[in-house]
Amino acid sequence: MENTIFSLVPPLLAIIMVLVTKRVLLSLGAGILSAALLVENFNPVQSFLLLWDSFKVSFWDGGLNVYNIYILAFILLLGVVTAFVSLSGGSTAFAAWAIKRIKTKRGSKLLTAFLGIIIFVDDYFNALAVGQIARPITDSHKVSRAKLAYFIDSTSAPVCVVSPVSSWGAFLISQLGVIFATHAVTDYTPLEAFVLMAPMNFYVIATLALVFFTAWTDFDLFEMKKHERRAMDTGVLFDPEKTNPGDLEGDFPENNYGKVIDLLLPIISLVVVTLGSMFWTGYSLSGKVLDIFIIFEHTDVPLSLFIGGLTASIIAMILYMRQFKTNPEANMTYVWKAICTGVKSMLPAILILVFAWSLSYLITALETGAFLATLVTENNVPVGVIPVLMFVLTAFMAFATGSSWGSFGILLPIGASIIMAIEPQLLLPVLAAVLAGAVFGDHCSPISDTTIMSATGAGVNVIDHVMTQLPYAIISAIIAAVGYLVLGLTSSVLIGLITVIIIIVLLFAFWSIRSKRVVQ
Repeated sequence: MENTIFSLVPPLLAIIMVLVTKRVLLSLGAGILSAALLVENFNPVQSFLLLWDSFKVSFWDGGLNVYNIYILAFILLLGVVTAFVSLSGGSTAFAAWAIKRIKTKRGSKLLTAFLGIIIFVDDYFNALAVGQIARPITDSHKVSRAKLAYFIDSTSAPVCVVSPVSSWGAFLISQLGVIFATHAVTDYTPLEAFVLMAPMNFYVIATLALVFFTAWTDFDLFEMKKHERRAMDTGVLFDPEKTNPGDLEGDFPENNYGKVIDLLLPIISLVVVTLGSMFWTGYSLSGKVLDIFIIFEHTDVPLSLFIGGLTASIIAMILYMRQFKTNPEANMTYVWKAICTGVKSMLPAILILVFAWSLSYLITALETGAFLATLVTENNVPVGVIPVLMFVLTAFMAFATGSSWGSFGILLPIGASIIMAIEPQLLLPVLAAVLAGAVFGDHCSPISDTTIMSATGAGVNVIDHVMTQLPYAIISAIIAAVGYLVLGLTSSVLIGLITVIIIIVLLFAFWSIRSKRVVQ
């Protein structure tokens, strides 16, 4: 069943069930079970053992899987930080402070979009940190949690994939180094190529343009319009009948003793300590080479996130405990309750992540990515359509597997091999199309870890986030696909980029004119 069309069954089954049943764990479980059965040719005993291995590998892979464990620990710690910030009254105080300065709904949305660009070092970190900072402000202005999740998700990976000083940038630059060595590419270094590829990532350009246009104009489509209308009319920011990872369910007393510092200091310490840890671990693991790009290539992101999360949670706890002298209701009972509530709030995200990792492990065993790659390599494809074809193929792979990095690892070398044999001048555009397709597929996939993290950071149901973000992602992808088709047919990056910009401008102009007519 490996490396055949049957390898597509588990991811497609999981995705279809998610969209139909709206039950993520059940759908992931069905995908996991079907994958194990296919790998082991429906042998029940061997399938059960493989199922066990697929879950075990998330924690033990020939030794402790510290990468995943640190990520899970960071998520739990962030839940604890959120609980203490709420318990201490920091969220309330910050919202009151922000309302005086950010007086419009538009301002709260634009702030979120700018924060998503500024915090660019890692997509996990971006998704959860931006959610913590922006949520009190967007909540106060009745911005739906679905729209907050859209802003978070559409500025995290898209910015990371074009930023050389990020965990993504470090990974991709190292990948480019291997590809260039294999094909004896000497026209530019991997870092130079990565920077040159940024304006060729048409999906990122379209996505970021759409984010800011939506923040400025209320460009609400389909399911997003329903969430926004409910938020404005009733003040209910999410579907109360659904589970929202990251939302607190603890019965904390109203606290009027909180100050803005009760929220800002934990968040600032989270950012500063995480960045400092990333620099230090990268500096140490690179042999103490003082080069920012080499440092980010070797940095230990999960460990840095854990250190930052632990520091922030301790500081948040201390800030609450200092109220023992002034707040008669503050006591150690609530300290323990905040820890338990914070951990509990993140358990849905933890479970979904573990299930998603298990499915990814089994999809790798089924060689789903290799099968998709052969669809290109075994067919004679015209040069002009290769960029757009690689964009679409990578998008489908990332959508089916829930992994943009896995798609990078498989299709970057394949894309390079294909285009170097036909038209070497299109090497960078084809590689950029692969990066763009992976981010698009990741945005649409309900089994993607970054999708789950964005929903968690915003405090909204994962499927609600997927369904509300989908139209925006598809619009950006269509614009990007047209750009890559024009690029391939003309062999001109500039013409492709101009085409993308023209389409974006026309879309925005059409919507603005339509909105004015509706108002009149």
